[in-house]
Amino acid sequence: MDHQALDAFLTAAVGEYQLITPEAPLPCFALLMGSADRGTLHVERVAFGRNARTTDPAARLEFSETIVPRFGPAYENEHRAWWIDSRDLLKASREADALGLDLLGSIHMHPDWHRIGPPQERDFVLSERPTPMDHHMFGNTTWPINIICYLERRADAFYHSLAAWAPPRAASPGSPCTELPLRVRTRTTAGV
Repeated sequence: MDHQALDAFLTAAVGEYQLITPEAPLPCFALLMGSADRGTLHVERVAFGRNARTTDPAARLEFSETIVPRFGPAYENEHRAWWIDSRDLLKASREADALGLDLLGSIHMHPDWHRIGPPQERDFVLSERPTPMDHHMFGNTTWPINIICYLERRADAFYHSLAAWAPPRAASPGSPCTELPLRVRTRTTAGV
């Protein structure tokens, strides 16, 4: 992953994090654009879009009939989880095509909800590992790479950790995601 793409996402994620309240676990989500070459996925850019979770009829139906019954009433909160607006997905796809890139997957934030969420949800500790909901979503999108960025604030500083995940194998629905090696291209060129 290019550092510029990661920096763009982190800037947005920190901005959203600062608006989170115990009642509103605001998500941060972006699409990953890049290329695939000999088994390596190279993320060069991110593309943001609007959350259509409460406005898209398919999203509302998926949440009411599948997500909430399967993953619990916490997902009734309209601020939890992401459903990218189909117009923004199309726009990102066209932008990727114009740049000679592919849509490779997604990146989203997991905040330190066990510290900043409501007291009744503080037993559930998020990290850069997928939740059961993430496994479900990654399996449904089947994008080759999905990155989770765990973001926490300690004192006045933000810290993050990342992990990349391939969707569950199509032949094994319900199986866990597979962790992928993740490297971030650094800014420095010293010694090259």
